[in-house]
Amino acid sequence: PDCESVGLLKMDFLGLKTLSILKTAVRLVQTLEPDAPPLDLDSLPLDDPKTWELFQEGRTVGIFQFESEGMQKYLRMLRPTCIEDLIAMNALYRPGPMENIPTFVRRKHGEEPITYPDPRLKPILENTYGIMVYQEQIMQVAQVMAGYSLAEADLLRRAMGKKKKEIMEEQRAIFVRRAIENGTDPKVAEEVFDTMARFAEYGFNKSHAAAYSLLAYATAYLKAHYPAAYMAAVLTHHADDSDKVGFFLQEVRSLGIEVLPPCVNTSEVSFSVPSKTQIRFGLGAIKHLGDKLAHLILEERKRGGAFRDVYDFAVRMVPHGLNKKAFESLCYAGALDALVPDQRREYLLEEANRQLILEYASSYHKASVT
Repeated sequence: PDCESVGLLKMDFLGLKTLSILKTAVRLVQTLEPDAPPLDLDSLPLDDPKTWELFQEGRTVGIFQFESEGMQKYLRMLRPTCIEDLIAMNALYRPGPMENIPTFVRRKHGEEPITYPDPRLKPILENTYGIMVYQEQIMQVAQVMAGYSLAEADLLRRAMGKKKKEIMEEQRAIFVRRAIENGTDPKVAEEVFDTMARFAEYGFNKSHAAAYSLLAYATAYLKAHYPAAYMAAVLTHHADDSDKVGFFLQEVRSLGIEVLPPCVNTSEVSFSVPSKTQIRFGLGAIKHLGDKLAHLILEERKRGGAFRDVYDFAVRMVPHGLNKKAFESLCYAGALDALVPDQRREYLLEEANRQLILEYASSYHKASVT
């Protein structure tokens, strides 16, 4: 506040994991369709039927800003058909404005008449069915009804948002007086000011809601058209949270996508997509393995070719830091199943066998040094 009071500019920068998810998803789509031009997320058609169907059915697990159970319920009620609907829902789904969602839904579907406190407000509130949703609308109402300049309207918005009682009382008197001078009924002026004040406390600015909704649309488009690639990207960027990985894997299976187990000979560090209907578990998501060792496994595989068996794997990876704990994690995750005859995982689950393999690798290197 001190910086702002002396005229300095305050800026908030948000680091969104969603931006990384989108980038990864686009890269994975490219691996599935190497001959197709890269997806341009800034040029997606905003009238795509499959994307809107996903929103209308509330199938929004993994969709930015729209994945909570409450939001899914309201999406099924609203059945959004355009980006304006998403922007409004993004702004409404928070304490305060949320109470207007049922009215918003009924008015969209023609189940309740759309009313305006003053005819002059129709162009401002038409897109939100007569309901004040955005901070920008509050500023426009002040301009139209009470002749505020943009600077004055912004001061009003800020005073309302910060609940400054003294300033609010001053502004009420100014707004009502100017509105009456502009030909507004005194009672209507008071009611409009009260409505503005109530929603400005929690109101969202439309520019923020619009940017977020466009991002949400891009995630939904990818999930609707490239579900394996998109969900692999979501899993990759939540790989350090085993609860979320489990949650998203449930969604993956519900989409009819096969989840292939991790494998030291075929997995990448992150989740990958062998085909449009498959996701391969990433080595980096295996508990107690770590990204560093996962990268080293890939480097060794690239350098020396596929691992022939568990002894070959241990011999080649022990110098890179493979220890008892990491080796155990790989065994339990099934990442070494392909390296034992007939995929006999039970052989690797015996501690004595794991110990024998590591001792062999260790003695191999000692002998080499000697």
